[in-house]
Amino acid sequence: MCGICGEIRFDHQPIDLNALAAVNDHMAPRGPDGRGLYQQGAIALGHRRLSIIDLSSQASQPMVDNALGLSIAFNGCIYNYQELCAELSAKGYHFFSHGDTEVVLKAFHAWGTDCVSHFHGMFAFAIAERDSGRLTLVRDRLGIKPLYYSQSPQALRFASSLPALLAGGGIDNALDPVALHHYLHFHAVVPAPFTILQQVRKLPPATIRVIEANGNSRERQYWEPTFAARPEEQGYSFDDWQQHTLAALRQAVKRRLVADVEVGVLLSGGLDSSLIVGLLAEQGQTGLNTFSVGFESVGSEVGDEFQYSDIIARHYGTTHHKIQVDSNAKLLPNLPACVRAMAEPMVSHDAIGFYLLSQEVAQHVKVVQSGQGADEVFAGYHWYPPMVDSSDPVASYARTFCDREHSEFCRMVHPRLHGADHSRALIAEHFARRGAEAAVDKALRLDQLIMLVDDPVKRVDNMTMAWGLEARVPFLDHELVELAARMPAEHKLFDDGKGVLKAIGRRIIPAEVIDRPKGYFPVPALKYPRGAVLEMMRDLVTSQRARERELFAPDYVAELLAAPEQHITPLRGSKLWQVALLEFWLQEQGL
Repeated sequence: MCGICGEIRFDHQPIDLNALAAVNDHMAPRGPDGRGLYQQGAIALGHRRLSIIDLSSQASQPMVDNALGLSIAFNGCIYNYQELCAELSAKGYHFFSHGDTEVVLKAFHAWGTDCVSHFHGMFAFAIAERDSGRLTLVRDRLGIKPLYYSQSPQALRFASSLPALLAGGGIDNALDPVALHHYLHFHAVVPAPFTILQQVRKLPPATIRVIEANGNSRERQYWEPTFAARPEEQGYSFDDWQQHTLAALRQAVKRRLVADVEVGVLLSGGLDSSLIVGLLAEQGQTGLNTFSVGFESVGSEVGDEFQYSDIIARHYGTTHHKIQVDSNAKLLPNLPACVRAMAEPMVSHDAIGFYLLSQEVAQHVKVVQSGQGADEVFAGYHWYPPMVDSSDPVASYARTFCDREHSEFCRMVHPRLHGADHSRALIAEHFARRGAEAAVDKALRLDQLIMLVDDPVKRVDNMTMAWGLEARVPFLDHELVELAARMPAEHKLFDDGKGVLKAIGRRIIPAEVIDRPKGYFPVPALKYPRGAVLEMMRDLVTSQRARERELFAPDYVAELLAAPEQHITPLRGSKLWQVALLEFWLQEQGL
């Protein structure tokens, strides 16, 4: 897990290495263990290292293989790198390091861009070819690792975060109106290739972008799950699907133990993270470090789930760490740094929870497993069941997931930003695509390929990497995701959602953490802002910079401020925080 950056020029002008060094240095929290810059011809690569596998200097990056004429900047982890190393060695390749970066480099030489089909893991990487001057950018199947870029006719520059690109200069601060619509309408999810800034784009998940020395480029998507059972699976019973899911999940958890450092677990106390702890214990792991976070309650809204994480910690004898966050003492003072750590504005209340939890975790371990993705893969959200009998699945999905109607969007923003209903069009386009026939599967596909990538996965990456912590997500093992996609929807929806996982859980972990209301990392102080938190939001949305931006209609902002606790989205988020967070992020990024 690291930070990568680089530049390729098409105009025969020299690369500004000082600007690229500024981009690289901005990502120091992602890689506190080392840094490097390498230039060859019209391409330069940069890297910040977090040492997880092969802690020696032989695995430093950017890594150059002069014999093959290749150089690489790599972010992520290839869990099957040892098997691939053996396979490549049998082909005659010789290795000078003992990590996964060199395996990626050799695999690219052996198989070209088809090397991605051999990888189990999370990754974003750039490979420069000395002889052709070609640059290849790659992102993993489910977008666990980020990759942003800014392109002009003269050059393309890329980095692991949008703010890092800003640190290199030369990027206009104009907002993208389509992205703004998604942010305010599609639950703050801005799908690739869009970002909130017009001059910055992000590589979509499961995408390979090849850039030639003259600036011509081509892209291809190399993976997508298929929502239909294979012929041999047609007669599977619920028990059969359980057995296959459990085997795949065991393998996914085991893969994510590959490291030369200790691996801990983010333990919320819910089914997903508890299952990870249970499977690790089953595989012989003892003395696990587990970590939970909680906030103070506001009214009837409870701010922690320690009672459930404590059950798992006691049951498995983990070394459990709990962090309690007081809004005035910890939340408010740390919010600016949390917002600065966001590659894009992320409105989810629990971003600050992950930020503060990661600060604590990083004092104990460098790698954790986390339960993100289970709801999107195994149908754990409440908007899936109503779609079974819906006569209009697009409307049913939008009614539950989207933050507001398009008419409200037009009322809240400046008239120059009015336009098409981009978010509803996005939902309709995805639901119309072939490859998922059931309405539930259409929603799951959309959530896995778009929402998951640019909400929970991005949030976990950004907040953990702010403290040099690597988070691994076994529920997003691509083989497990493919298996779940092929499973009939009724098995996922059974037992109020995640039926197969709950059935597996009852065989492995204490039932108290399964048979209870669904939980999450609640942050009541941001959902129902009062006192100092409300004043902070008021200061942001009424600041001179906010007024000069003219993004939001003053009357609409005044409505939110007059009764913030009454303006809640269908997914129970604060509309005031959504407006305030965007202004907060823009200010913290100096825009």
